[in-house]
Amino acid sequence: MLKLRNLSFVLAAVILTNVPVAHCQANYDRTYDRNQAVPVEKVMYGSISSIRHITEKQLIEDSHSGWRTFGGALIGGVIGHQFGGGRGQNVATVLGALLGAGVGSRYGDEAYYLEHKLIELMIKQDDGSDIMIIQDVDPAMPFMAGDEVRVVYFAGYVRIDKAM
Repeated sequence: MLKLRNLSFVLAAVILTNVPVAHCQANYDRTYDRNQAVPVEKVMYGSISSIRHITEKQLIEDSHSGWRTFGGALIGGVIGHQFGGGRGQNVATVLGALLGAGVGSRYGDEAYYLEHKLIELMIKQDDGSDIMIIQDVDPAMPFMAGDEVRVVYFAGYVRIDKAM
């Protein structure tokens, strides 16, 4: 019965440590969704004076690394418990749990960089004022210096697109 119970601990630990990693997504969502009406404060027209492409990197860290550390400690403790007897078995269990937690933590520490492509537009509006806008690059709408654009002001943000 003891071996069967240890096997169930090992299986539970394997299941816990194989939880898929849910990577954080950058919070660069649009403030409105497709097919949603958004009130416009004003619309201005102008022309692009200058363009600069910007790349922004954001570090994304694994939010489930604690489960891998826990699973490693659990598996290490179960394996360590198989050795020795009496106090030696307790020491082996603790050492196994510590080593397992270290291994789980090492392999559970996943991070990567998410790259955002942005464009900085300097625009001379028809009323004579100059504004600078940074927005996400839209491959379907390439901008060039001299392009006529529409500046759409919403509550709290601005969006640039080509004038129609």
